[in-house]
This record gives sequence, C-alpha cells and structure tokens, in this order.
Amino acid sequence: MTEYGLIGYPLGHSFSRRFFTEKFMREGIDAEYLNFEIPDAGMLRDIVRQHPMLRGLNCTIPHKEAIIPQLDDISPEARKIGAVNVIAIRRGATAGMPQSGVRNDSEVRLIGYNSDIIGFTQSIKPLLRPHHRKALILGTGGASKAVRHGLESLDIEASFVSRTARPGLLTYADITPAKLQDFHVIVNCTPVGMSPHTDEAPQLPYEALTDKHLLYDLIYNPEETLFLELGAQAGAVTKNGQEMLELQALASWDLWNR
Repeated sequence: MTEYGLIGYPLGHSFSRRFFTEKFMREGIDAEYLNFEIPDAGMLRDIVRQHPMLRGLNCTIPHKEAIIPQLDDISPEARKIGAVNVIAIRRGATAGMPQSGVRNDSEVRLIGYNSDIIGFTQSIKPLLRPHHRKALILGTGGASKAVRHGLESLDIEASFVSRTARPGLLTYADITPAKLQDFHVIVNCTPVGMSPHTDEAPQLPYEALTDKHLLYDLIYNPEETLFLELGAQAGAVTKNGQEMLELQALASWDLWNR
C-alpha cells in the first residue's frame, strides 16, 4: 500500500490525516496517510528508509525551514520563500538521473515544494478590494514567509509583526490605532487562539478596526478564533484557514503524483 504522511512536532489534531484518509476512501485510492511526530528535522531520512512505500510528506511546524538541508532539491518558489511544506519522494526510476550519470535503482531523492502560497493566495484573493494595499503579518515562521510572498504576488505590501524587537520588524507595541488605519489586511500566522487556548488573541487595538479591514487567520480550529470574533464585531471581513488548508492539500497531492 502506498503511504503518504505528515511530519511535525507536536502534531495533535491533524487536518491532513483526516483530509487524505477521507479522500482515499472516497476515491478508492489504495493508500494510507500517517502522522510522524518528530522533534528533530534530521530524523526525516530515517522515516524515509523505514517506510519504503512512502511517496510524499507534508511538513508543518516547527520543521518548514529546518527541513531544507535534508532535501536533495527544492523548487525555485520554495527556495525564494525559504520554507517547505511538501516533500515529494522519488524512488528508483522516478528519482531522476544522479549527478554521476549512472542511475541507481535504490536511489531516493527528496524534493521540497511550498503549497502554502497556493492555498493562501487562492483563498484570500476573492476577498480583496482596491483599498487592501498594505498588510500586517503576525508571526515570522515558515507559514508567514509563504503568506508574505503570496501577498506580494497580489501587489500588497506586507510587514511582519513579532513579539520581539528585531531590525526590519514591527512589534505588537508598534501597532497603534493610528497604525491600523494604514494596514487594512491582517493575517495571523501564529498559534495564538488555537484550540484549546481559545480565549487568547494577538495583542492588537481591535477597537480601531473598521469595515474596511480584512482579518485572515491561518488557524482553523476553532472555526472562529477570538481574533476573528473581535474583528467581526468591529465590522471587518474575516476568514479562517480551512479553505487554505484544503487548497494546499490538493496542491500537495498534485506535487506528489507528478
């Protein structure tokens, strides 16, 4: 049976495993989707060796950046973003010609891609209006990098917001009510507000939000985070990460089975 899976730490509730298990059952695909909870990205090769039927992996926090040195190749887009969330595993005849020019049927090549940018841009694009020219990205992890490139591809200037002061980054203390009048798109790429911590929200002056604002949360559990709830109360347009996850998962499947 062909295998696919997810690597990350910790994993907890896994959207990917449920999504692909349902897809396999619905479409009669003889495959299994497994969760690999690994604390160190360096364990990737061990997993690939121990599972000879493994053909593809999704990659989630905290390994989207740390996994890159473990790969044999990376797509130009993922390289530009600096983060990988999809790994295609090419074995034998599908591995491609090694640099030596002599094919080894036991060769395994790991190729990294980023489907987060596909899911994000496709899901946020229908919500954008002409006044959505500048965005705040909450968080600086691997997903936030894909979000930045996605926004830039949509001609939206993006700025990162971090808990700690660093050159080129805003801090939450910098996000005043006046500042929010310049940034009409806010994307939460942090785990703040994720179940079971549903009473938490990024520290923003929510009272300064208006119906011109668009709040997008990569979190999908709960369906409406406190971040989105407070935005909706102020009249802002809101969207959670469910559709992004579904779109990036479908893109993952296409990348694995090229």
